[in-house]
Amino acid sequence: MNAMREHSRSVWMNTEVAPNALPLSENAQIDVAVVGAGIAGLSVAYELMLRGYSVLVLDRGPIAGGMTSRTTAHLAPICDDSLAELVSMRGPELARGFQASQSAAVDRIEAIQRELGIECEFRRLDGILFLDPKSEQSVLDDEVSAAGEIGVEVERGTGLPLQTLQDRPYLRYPDQATFHPLRYLQGLVEALQEKGTLLHPFSAVDEIAEDREGVHIRLGSGQQVDANFVVVATNSPIHDLFALHTKQAPYRTYAMTFEIERAALADALYWDTEDPYHYVRLTAGANGKDILIVGGEDHKTGESDDAPTRFAALESWIRTLIPDLGPELHRWSGQVMDTLDYGAYIGRESQRERIFVATGDSGQGITHGVVASLLIPDLIDGKDNRFAAVYDPARKPVKAAMTFVSENSTAVTNLAQYLAPGEVASVDELEPGQGAIIRDGLTKIAAYRANDGTLYQRSAVCTHLGCHLQWNSLETCWDCPCHGSHFAPDGSVLNGPAVAPLARL
Repeated sequence: MNAMREHSRSVWMNTEVAPNALPLSENAQIDVAVVGAGIAGLSVAYELMLRGYSVLVLDRGPIAGGMTSRTTAHLAPICDDSLAELVSMRGPELARGFQASQSAAVDRIEAIQRELGIECEFRRLDGILFLDPKSEQSVLDDEVSAAGEIGVEVERGTGLPLQTLQDRPYLRYPDQATFHPLRYLQGLVEALQEKGTLLHPFSAVDEIAEDREGVHIRLGSGQQVDANFVVVATNSPIHDLFALHTKQAPYRTYAMTFEIERAALADALYWDTEDPYHYVRLTAGANGKDILIVGGEDHKTGESDDAPTRFAALESWIRTLIPDLGPELHRWSGQVMDTLDYGAYIGRESQRERIFVATGDSGQGITHGVVASLLIPDLIDGKDNRFAAVYDPARKPVKAAMTFVSENSTAVTNLAQYLAPGEVASVDELEPGQGAIIRDGLTKIAAYRANDGTLYQRSAVCTHLGCHLQWNSLETCWDCPCHGSHFAPDGSVLNGPAVAPLARL
């Protein structure tokens, strides 16, 4: 994907991954084609390369330029939707499998960075879940009970190193981890290229078709890739028109960084019990100082355009807890795909033999991406995998029926937007840097006036399934509330599942 073209910049984005890789310029034939060059796609490619497969990786944007570049990179095996919810939704057996797979993913990252000598700040540390002042003590009690049921190590404690919360109870999960995601992928990509794996950025895939001979990929630039197998790892899958998209929903999440004195906060992963929850970690800064990363304030994609308010709330929250925090350094947003039952969809696509998928990060995209690399290569090899049932894309979570109805109501509600008036009466009202929906008879126009005065007018209808788009002033793009596509003001696709640009008007 091409989230690099969205306006905000994360703390990681100064690290370039495969800057010398070139777009695909000719037809290709390969054992396995991987569509999507984020943590999932590159990790799968690496494991397949180790097994002797020839691999080609394609991405619409730069290598590692999608939502992986916008993560906060908490390598926490603990389900971030709560262990109690996980056990209730999936049952003890599958919940144990989920936790085992997440831990295995962190172990694999640790092993790879050690084997390849990647300097990416990988380290083991504690995870601290603390009680939000508005939450009841029973929330932590339920977590401890669920942890015991599925064999997760946890300890109770009090005395958080956070102002106003010194007496609040918390849970400590040992053996979590964190790292610098793009430095890690930088090292992984160097290993891939040394072994002959082909990486092609700016090579947008328009179509994926399977027949008895294999899988055929058609690029927007005209080239074709023929492969024995294809892995689709594009945040939201571009090859699936409907089925998977009804089982997950896109959410925007926000993050900021601040300078902090080294050792002013114990190095750990912190998150609270509020809904949506806040999360905090550290990374190395300059001049002997650290950088604190704080995130949260999530909302469904396209349902709010109030990023300044979200950032103000984040800053107020963290400065209340850490009054001596230094100046702000970065602010950005990213998109996560929340699934109905808290686990990603990883494995063989339903009713397909040669197409595999990795989607539905559910706020744990880094570990889910690496889980894909532990699971999909076995399936391609024709082997059983102990995590297959946990992540089966065809699973139907019966206990999530009400969530299914709630999440899919967005598409129904969105249809009413076709009857609504425009946000401004005409393009003459648009200020430089402003985007808005304008009605012209029965047509809805996605209009944007650039800072240099250039006016862009495109259809306000998503090219995936026809949902009505919403302007995102922070990222200077059009967001689809239904399934998470993003479009630049000129109509080009930034994030799938859409593959076609917005129609010119």
